[in-house]
Amino acid sequence: MRAIWKGAVAFGLVNVPVRLYAATGEHEVTLHQVHKADGGRIRYRKVCSIDGEEVEYREIAKGFETDDGELVVLTDEDFSRLPLSTEREIEVMEFVPAEQVDPILLGKTYYLEPEKTAAKPYALLRGALEQADRMAVVKVAIRQRESMAVLRVRDKVICMQILLWPDEVRAADFPILDGDVSVKPQELAMASSLVDSLAADFDPTQYEDRYSAALETLIETKIQTGDTRAVPAPAGEEGESGGGEVVDLLAALQRSVEKARGSRGGADEPAAEEKPRARTGTDDVDEGDEDASGGAAKRSSGSRSSGSSRSSGTKASASKASSGARAPSSAKASGGSKASSDATSSDGTKASGGAKAKPAAKRAASKAEDDEPTPRRTRRKAS
Repeated sequence: MRAIWKGAVAFGLVNVPVRLYAATGEHEVTLHQVHKADGGRIRYRKVCSIDGEEVEYREIAKGFETDDGELVVLTDEDFSRLPLSTEREIEVMEFVPAEQVDPILLGKTYYLEPEKTAAKPYALLRGALEQADRMAVVKVAIRQRESMAVLRVRDKVICMQILLWPDEVRAADFPILDGDVSVKPQELAMASSLVDSLAADFDPTQYEDRYSAALETLIETKIQTGDTRAVPAPAGEEGESGGGEVVDLLAALQRSVEKARGSRGGADEPAAEEKPRARTGTDDVDEGDEDASGGAAKRSSGSRSSGSSRSSGTKASASKASSGARAPSSAKASGGSKASSDATSSDGTKASGGAKAKPAAKRAASKAEDDEPTPRRTRRKAS
């Protein structure tokens, strides 16, 4: 249990430090009000009746309305200035016989636990109550409210039971009870015999709350049969719990993937179109409508766009060899040919037209000429 209050019992000149615990608790099944259609919780919001706006707890004060329609507003500062002489203290006023305390006055019960250093004075007060067979009438302040209470002993624990103030007990005003009602002696004797037949010692453990037991059984049956649904989360709470952020993140990732695929597809499409244009350019060179340098540049560009894995030197040499093989007889295929002067390598530098090809480049060019498909060479020779 968790202590809800800490103070001391003032017993004459004896001070007994104690902790206060709730001695009772209801065993009711916790139920919420929900929307029958979708299971959403029904919320009660604190709304101002003037502007219709929802009011936060720190902005709420307490008010008293007078008979003539005036309003007195009381804040927490106002309450803090009110005197509570019994704050943090349980002041013993007198000891009274237990039978004089009307049960209608009895309210919530609390247990008093002594501090470690107060075990002896606690036992002293408990023994005095048991020996006198009386209750101690006390005054105590709990949650900024002064109350009257009684101390009594239950087993080995001192209990404090809150009492109602006398003006809090309503008078029973039923005119029908004031009329004369005649009861026959035989009827009274019969009622008395019925009482005697049901006479017993009170044992509350022999009774049970059948309604709560039946309700728990009903709930358990629905759970076992699968008659349940997921607890719905309001739209405003999804973002707080992180669910909404996950959905947005997945959508953003999906859009990013689609955008990346679109960009990659757009880069690949021009490369796919460059290869046919390079072939058309080669055919145009065969017909004499373009010089060899233009055809070589196109073929070099198509080779770069298609993602060739050759090194920059190999590309430049292959471009030279290809231009020499496809150009007409008037275009020279040697290292100083104009066809190779405008061809740009993949590393961004132009192949030097006057420089002789290196041995590795020559070998690569020779290999490129050997790998050239035979039908295409035959077609060019024929042209």
